[in-house]
Amino acid sequence: MRGRFITFEGIDGAGKSSHIEALAGWLRQHGHRVLQTREPGGTPMAEVVRELVLHKPMDALTESLLVFAARRDHLESVIEPALAAGTTVLCDRFTDATFAYQGGGRGFDRAVLAQLEAWVQNGRQPDLTLWFDVSPEVAAARRAVAREPDRFEAEKAAFFDRVRAGYAARAAGAPERIVRIDASGSLEDVWARVLAVAQARHAGGGP
Repeated sequence: MRGRFITFEGIDGAGKSSHIEALAGWLRQHGHRVLQTREPGGTPMAEVVRELVLHKPMDALTESLLVFAARRDHLESVIEPALAAGTTVLCDRFTDATFAYQGGGRGFDRAVLAQLEAWVQNGRQPDLTLWFDVSPEVAAARRAVAREPDRFEAEKAAFFDRVRAGYAARAAGAPERIVRIDASGSLEDVWARVLAVAQARHAGGGP
């Protein structure tokens, strides 16, 4: 049996990372093998790309090409082998983030992104995507107490408004795959919403 591919999306500060850990633990309790990974990143080469994208100035096309190059290596080296072995893969960001950040935030041509998506992924899409949706103002307040900002996190609120709209557009285009999670509440409240979706989608049923 192939594994399930579940991705976690949202603007910086939405709080998704905490819930990746929680869902991984819940799935393991239900007998699943679980792999946690992230994008950009997940392989030695892709982690190098991550550092470039997060910290070096570049234009939107360069960002997009680098992110998809890292994604190709990640898919070929990590994600596809894990899924083929029956492992559930939980990934912190995937292609929806590229459409949201480069397409929405940067205003880059979505048709070019769609072509790169087709070339790189060969039809591979997540089985389920949890979109942690929160206002840019709430997310900014959370980021301010969490860490020093990277090149994206340092962007102004208008950028994150566009990113959020980019996520909303992706969700509207794939309602059967992308589930919006209201991430504005407490950690406990948001986790309850995540767990309800996981149970409804049978994410915990059988190894």
